[in-house]
Amino acid sequence: MHAHFARHVYHRHSHETYSFGVTEEGNQAFTCRGAAHTSVTGMVMAFNPDDPHDGHAADALGFTYRIVHIGPELVTGVLGDVAGRETGPPLFPHPVVRDPALAAGLRALHTALLGGAGALRRDELLTAVVSSIVRRAATQPVRAREATSADARRIAERVRSRLQDAPLAEITADDLAAVTGRSRFAVYRAFRAVYGMAPSDYQRLLRLRTARRLIAQGRSLGEAAAEAGFADQSHLTRWFVRCYGISPGNYRAAVAV
Repeated sequence: MHAHFARHVYHRHSHETYSFGVTEEGNQAFTCRGAAHTSVTGMVMAFNPDDPHDGHAADALGFTYRIVHIGPELVTGVLGDVAGRETGPPLFPHPVVRDPALAAGLRALHTALLGGAGALRRDELLTAVVSSIVRRAATQPVRAREATSADARRIAERVRSRLQDAPLAEITADDLAAVTGRSRFAVYRAFRAVYGMAPSDYQRLLRLRTARRLIAQGRSLGEAAAEAGFADQSHLTRWFVRCYGISPGNYRAAVAV
């Protein structure tokens, strides 16, 4: 949910999921675990499954917030990835956390979930946010395993080969985990360590190279965007400029000379 409330009052309720929110504007007041809390701009809210809570604006100006509900099995799975062992579900002792890094991560995840980001990018952000909030705010903080450089390179090379074999395919983090026989978190960390970017960033570069070849062959920008796996022409243009410093239209004009 991404919403602004001024007069709405949440009745006391709970969720079967973990719920992580960030207050973007204003002040949100609520009671949870027998105490009153206020989440002000930039704060993170962390509710455990079945945590009863209510909620309302702390003043007449209201509040704007984003919140993501994540199943306990996924949070536990990510925690196991981070720790490298089976572990129980984490608990968050404080319903309100002041942590700008967590807030930024939650906003990025929420924006990706609502904004049509690719499956691989959504998976990466989800894994990164859950592991970060577990490490920084849970009662079971853990240190991430460090893969050996040789192990990391083997993982990263298998992932790169998979992405190169099918650059236009809709690949998920689970697909890459299956290819390597390692966890989603291990795959993400190894690829970043070896190639300096997330697998989804590398996948986008492969698609940009495909679009560039198609444009050079005379395809229209719309056709190149669609055949290279971009949502539309504007999506292609945005990333083309970011990575190549020139618009697809200007590139087409240059190669035609």
